[in-house]
Amino acid sequence: MSNSPDFVTLQSDDFEYGEVEQIAPNVRRIIAKNPSKFSYHGTGTYIIGTGDVAVIDPGPRIDSHRDALAAALVGEKVRSILVTHCHADHSPLAAWLRDETGAPTVAFGPHDRPGAEPWDIGTDPEGFGVAAAGAGDSAAQPDDIAEPDVKIEESTDHDFTPDIAVVTGDVAVSGDGWSMTALHTPGHTSNHTCFALDDGTTRTLFTGDHVMGWSTTVVSPPDGDMNDYFESLRMVAGRDDDIAIPTHGVPIPNPQRFVRQLIAHREAREQQIVDAVRGGLATIPGIVTTLYAAVRVELHKPAARSVLSHIVKLVDDGVLVHDGAGRPRLDGVYAAS
Repeated sequence: MSNSPDFVTLQSDDFEYGEVEQIAPNVRRIIAKNPSKFSYHGTGTYIIGTGDVAVIDPGPRIDSHRDALAAALVGEKVRSILVTHCHADHSPLAAWLRDETGAPTVAFGPHDRPGAEPWDIGTDPEGFGVAAAGAGDSAAQPDDIAEPDVKIEESTDHDFTPDIAVVTGDVAVSGDGWSMTALHTPGHTSNHTCFALDDGTTRTLFTGDHVMGWSTTVVSPPDGDMNDYFESLRMVAGRDDDIAIPTHGVPIPNPQRFVRQLIAHREAREQQIVDAVRGGLATIPGIVTTLYAAVRVELHKPAARSVLSHIVKLVDDGVLVHDGAGRPRLDGVYAAS
């Protein structure tokens, strides 16, 4: 698609699992061996500073990654453990690292929002997303999916609650000549938070899964919210960061330009959905089957979650209406308002 972001890839020969790599003067990275359609080659755990350090997204509960992180931190004093959000490839090792070092965990909050209304997003119709016997494959992939995997959504670390809760503008941690400030960026999840590093020379935004350099971000209801995601993207596009570093993938130069491309890409997808409904496609399976016709059928269920997130926004904006009470569902019927 002509308005797709110019994603930067990370080749398999550019790194070694478990090895510590200096990627900027105050930034080291270790990549966990947990490749998937959600995590690309794996989770990048970042160590900020030297001597007194902060750790961003300790990562999944994998012994090899835990041991690599422990080895990298020998001789260092961990001051703070920053967590962008509570998916299981980001936060689980935070509890171990806190117990080992005594450093507090820092995040916006737990995954489960206090007082959040329960919301049943419904189910896919029988047979949807199941390929016929002998069906051929296509090289094309839906926007939010990077690998041919039938898993629908990311697993969540419901046990995580930060020791220190931060909101936008709070200083999360500071070291010798550097500081990190929180930036709440809901959308991918309601508690997603980026962390901005200022070392007096370079302004670096650690974007977690909010902005990734290898794929668009999954925004899956009920916790993912497309309205929030658009607002958070615009907030990041309006900043003056020199570089963005995602948890998965390579650093992104000129993040303002990149994020503007992401916004345009999402807006184009949203317009395609509106046009599809106006053209008579009243259900999410019908929309997905048409818009993702070149994509493997086994990937239509994950694509449906992406479409649902856009439809929720469009209903909230008054562009579309649906047939049921409550919030939109996967099995709802939709029309133009």
